[in-house]
Amino acid sequence: MEIKVHDRILEANIRIAERNRELFKRKGITVLNLIGGPGAGKTALLEASIPLLLRRFKVGVIEGDIYTSRDSERILALGVPVVQINTKGACHLDGNMVESVLSDLPLDELDIILIENVGNLVCPAEFDVGEDAKIVVMSVADGDDKPQKYPLIFRLAKALVITKSDMLELAGIDLDRLKDDALSVNPKLEIFLTSARKREGLGGWVDFVTGMTTGRT
Repeated sequence: MEIKVHDRILEANIRIAERNRELFKRKGITVLNLIGGPGAGKTALLEASIPLLLRRFKVGVIEGDIYTSRDSERILALGVPVVQINTKGACHLDGNMVESVLSDLPLDELDIILIENVGNLVCPAEFDVGEDAKIVVMSVADGDDKPQKYPLIFRLAKALVITKSDMLELAGIDLDRLKDDALSVNPKLEIFLTSARKREGLGGWVDFVTGMTTGRT
């Protein structure tokens, strides 16, 4: 019985996500869904990336969190439109939640929407919100075993952004193992090693976003 209920929830979500996707397509907006655990550095990555993207594109942000608006306040300081979704306990954003806030964004003025999902590598992987691509974000402090422990999100993602590279020596992870394991799950995965604090390694990631955006216009 639980499996049937879960399947119905996913089926309903797919219908709403497709409706979102059609809207984004009509508006010419590229939508990226950033998924990573708590403390992975998703917000810091946005803070470092958005000023670079603004040189060429108009960017909006959807912030997902269980409680508080602290992340959206940080993004708002960048001068871009941002809306907050508080799930009040749910471990992911879904298509309906995203649809409910789209009227709060100036869609006709945007080229890119960056969605920061709730801090979790498991639940958000199952829920399409209408994005063009899922992006895995994980820090070097998360360890090198995540692709094998949580393969679904790595399989579905188009890119892996490894953050906090300035802490690589302290973290003591096997970076080659992490990359090899990620590529064994998804050979097409693009991988970027970045440090938002030191503003290092962002060029390849920004070029990836740029390529996705200009590729649809």
